[in-house]
Formats: sequence, structure tokens, C-alpha cells
Amino acid sequence: MARASVPRPAHGTPPRSVLLADCDVFYVQLARLADPDGAGQAPLLIVGGTAESRGVVCSASYEVRAFGVRSGMPIARAVRLCPEATCVPVPRKLCAQKSREVVGVLQRFAPAVQSASPDEAYLELTSAMPTVYRGRTLEAVAHAIRRAVREETRIRISLGGGTNRLIAKLAVERAKPRPGTGATGVHIVAPGEEASFVATFRLAEIPGIGPRFQERLARVGWREVRDVLPHDRDAIERVAGCRQGRWLWDVVHGIDGSAVETRSAPKSIGHETTFRHDLRADEELRRALLVLTDRAVSDLRRSGSRARTITVRLKDADFILRRASQTVPVPLTTYQAIAPVAVELLRRLRTARRVSARLVGVTLSQLTSDDGADQLPLFDGVAAGETPKQRRIAAAVDHLRSRLGRNAIGFGAVGVTHDDD
Repeated sequence: MARASVPRPAHGTPPRSVLLADCDVFYVQLARLADPDGAGQAPLLIVGGTAESRGVVCSASYEVRAFGVRSGMPIARAVRLCPEATCVPVPRKLCAQKSREVVGVLQRFAPAVQSASPDEAYLELTSAMPTVYRGRTLEAVAHAIRRAVREETRIRISLGGGTNRLIAKLAVERAKPRPGTGATGVHIVAPGEEASFVATFRLAEIPGIGPRFQERLARVGWREVRDVLPHDRDAIERVAGCRQGRWLWDVVHGIDGSAVETRSAPKSIGHETTFRHDLRADEELRRALLVLTDRAVSDLRRSGSRARTITVRLKDADFILRRASQTVPVPLTTYQAIAPVAVELLRRLRTARRVSARLVGVTLSQLTSDDGADQLPLFDGVAAGETPKQRRIAAAVDHLRSRLGRNAIGFGAVGVTHDDD
């Protein structure tokens, strides 16, 4: 079957130059900086909580990963795989500080820097290459950035680069100096080599191709990018559907037109907690959820956003993770309006399956800066809007917290101990 041609930049248009900076085992580095005499001396290091905690692995040193330990794994299981490992909590305050420091250095090198997570940031260097970095290659610039970040922040980073964000994301995985790889911390894909580079990956390694999508593609024998490449766009759409098929065709050919935005608004805001002991009582779970909701709503207002979708997550004692969501007609920003929605969602989850829970969380999404209406009628027993009085109360709470600290006043329940405190 004939292969469709891949779009190229117009004649005379310089190719884009995009880098992704990724802090190597970021939380492991932070733990060692926070405790140089303890975690700093432990080659076998697990970050996420103590060995007795019920949390999950946030990160692990490369030496521990050789035992099969992975991020997201229960710490208890990780310790069974690597009994000699030292387990430490996440140094959360240092995380925010070092993330800001790294981005500050990156911003000196690129006109556009977009934080993708606390340990990742994209850099758009297209306009700077022919002007600021005349005569220098993207690889040379990346090495200079890597040295500057290390010297000024004490954080090691790897950089992947190419003509778009997808290529940079994949390239940074090849750049990381994992033991035995010989990688130097920088990997650049030259313009025109995008498709051949992507062809070296398994579909499971491509961002956006999750387990269910992988299963659908595997039914027709597509497990490697090379399995998809011989097929034209129509054939791919027949297997994956129109929308996902168009996206997949672009991806396997190394095409990605997404921009690097200097000020990327958060897509969601949320908090979760893993209990030290499984909770079964509805009232205890409700109180824990309200504490988390208060924190999330406070972060929401501090970001200048409003939310239309509230999602409650519940992980049962048998590790089954369940979610319930509600989208309201108008964007909300107050605890009084959002908390009843969260409580109702928790009630639905508990009604569907009443077993002990090990984790509860809340996420606010579909964020916007629009004001919305003040008040709408009730639906499903939940208020669909918020009143001017509720907003005045929220403003007063924000003012007190700004003067007296975040814990000075709150709507959530007290007396519930959380691992993420």
C-alpha cells in the first residue's frame, strides 16, 4: 500500500528547534540534597515514604530500578524487591524551590519556556538559533544549558531535542545517562530524521498511547511503530477511528505541531492522600475529602482560575482505583459550592462499592478565568452555582491566610492525619 507523503517546512523556512529538559531522577536528587549524610550516602534509595508507610514509590535510584522497582509501585512491594534500600519521604518544599531555580536558568537560554511538570520543561529556540546562537548547533547549546543548570542549581538534567515537542520528548529518554547506556545527557534528532527516529520505538513508549489503545492496535498485530508505518492514513483510521487514527498517523511519522507556550495555565488542580490505615467509615472518608477539597479550592483561587468539573478518586484496600465526576453549568471557585459536589460524588462511589479505602483524592478541572453566572437552580441535589456572599467569604478567608498562614483558617475537617502533610 502506498505511503502518504510527510509534510515538510516550506522552502526557506528554518526547521523548529525544540528542547525538553528533564531532571534526572529528580526526587532522588532532592532527597540527597536535603539529607546529604543520610539519603545522600545511600546508592539504593526509594523516595515516597518510609519503609513502613502505605504510600507508593515516587522515584527510585537507578540502582534500585535494577531490582524491578518502578514509580507508582506500593512501597511495601518495592521493599520486598530491594530489602536493602533506604526509604525516605518526598522533600516537597525543596521540590518547588529547585523546580523554580531550574526554570529560572532555562529562561536565560530560550525565549519561550513551558513547564510540563515539576521536573520537565520545554524550550523553544527556533528564533534564537540564527540570532543568539549563530553558528552553534542545537546539541552544543543543549550541553551548555546542562552545564549551567548543574553549576547553578546542583540539579542534573538531560535534554532531548528536535523539530517538535514529540521528538524532544522521545529523545530525552535516549539522553538520560542510565548505567550501561553510554548516554551523555543530550540527544538531538536532526531535521528530516524524525520518522526514522520514531520508528525505533514500541507503540507503548509513545506518549498518549495508553494500555487500552495498545490492546486495540495489538489486535491487528501493531506493537511497534514500524508495524504502523507501511499503512496509509485511511487504513490507520479504520483500525483506530478517525480522530485517533489521524493523530496516530502524525505521531508515527514524527509530526507534532503543538507550540511551546511561555505561560501554560494548569489543566487541573487537585490533592490526594494515602491513609496510614485503611478507612471504612463514611464519615472519616468525608472528613478527609473535605480537607483535601479545601486545599484544592484554595490553590484554585490562588491560580486565578475557576473549575467546571469536580472529580473524586477513591482507591480501595484491594488497590482498585475508582473515579466519579460532575461537570457543573457554571465555573466555581468557592469551597461552599464545590464541597457539596465532592461529597455527593464520594457518596456515589461508596454506594457502588462499600469496602475499606486506602486513598481519597479530589481534582478540579476544565479550568477557566471566566466569571460565570452567580447562581443556578439545583440539579441532582447539588447546587449548580455560587452566591456573591460565598465569594465574599472566600475572599475574606484568602485575606486571613495571606496574613496568618495557610493553616490559619479552613473549612475542611480537622483531626485527620495524612501522609502528604
